[in-house]
Amino acid sequence: MYSGEARRVDRLAPNIPMKRGGQASEVAEAISWLLSDKASYATGTFIDVAGGR
Repeated sequence: MYSGEARRVDRLAPNIPMKRGGQASEVAEAISWLLSDKASYATGTFIDVAGGR
């Protein structure tokens, strides 16, 4: 099953400061941190995992 625009990340990459789409592992690292005790003092926080965009 497929949804979304084919090659969307490739089309948008030149407009992302890091010039590439993110990897699932990079997003997972942010989620892992939020779920950990290391994030215990963070409240109402947004983590924009968007390559600097």
